[in-house]
Amino acid sequence: MRHLKYGLMLSGCLGLIAGCAAVETPNSFTFVPDFPADFTYDLTAAYVPGKGETCSVPGGKGTEVGFNKTNMKYQSPSEIELYRTVSGCPLALNRVQIKIIGVIGRDQKRTYSSYDYASFAVRPELQERHRGSIDDDGAGRFFGECQWLFRTVGPKRYITKILTCKRMDSQGNLGRGHPFTAYTLTQLPGKTVELQIRLAAEEEPYMGDTWVKVPGGWKRCMGKGFEDQHAFCYGNQTDFSTFRMVDERVCTIYPSCAENKDDAP
Repeated sequence: MRHLKYGLMLSGCLGLIAGCAAVETPNSFTFVPDFPADFTYDLTAAYVPGKGETCSVPGGKGTEVGFNKTNMKYQSPSEIELYRTVSGCPLALNRVQIKIIGVIGRDQKRTYSSYDYASFAVRPELQERHRGSIDDDGAGRFFGECQWLFRTVGPKRYITKILTCKRMDSQGNLGRGHPFTAYTLTQLPGKTVELQIRLAAEEEPYMGDTWVKVPGGWKRCMGKGFEDQHAFCYGNQTDFSTFRMVDERVCTIYPSCAENKDDAP
């Protein structure tokens, strides 16, 4: 199948006087992130030989296109091509993977980040029940909820967080797996695909039996001492340790830090 570099050409009559003219179908769509504050993303668009093509790309080089990768200028939104030709082989977009990145302590001395993934498939054809919809405003939307899971690391027990993201429907009901949807190649020209991510209201411990729920938050079990990196509670709900926040505060309750201790290691 032959794919035109700038998209398929459609013809239509523009009026009795003007006659008929060729109208170029866009060869791209726009990805739009709708994320919480201090969230960013990078994106990988993967291509395969178009339907009916028997060619291949040596080593697969050039079949993936990255956006917002390291040393790239950050852009939001991103414009993604539907068709491209590499090594003489016409390719069609097959999958888009979005790396959802949450940043902690952006203005603090100890800044770090964590991430999880969302994606959408793009196929020549899809059964209707598997196909995402495009709204009247020209946007396809899919949804997810991300949650911070907290833990401590190192002998001083610094707080760190792991991001996990789950699929969500338009009514806010959580599902299994990562945020995901699918579209056909003919749905997307000139349209937008928007990923809406909400942040869970509460954080939870990353690992079970390491924190105890108390008024105002969570207390960290001491375990065998500060050198004990796992420090499971094992039923001991009286011996707790301090920990350090990103801004170096020493606390005993997370996240409120309502009780401060000056005798932390």
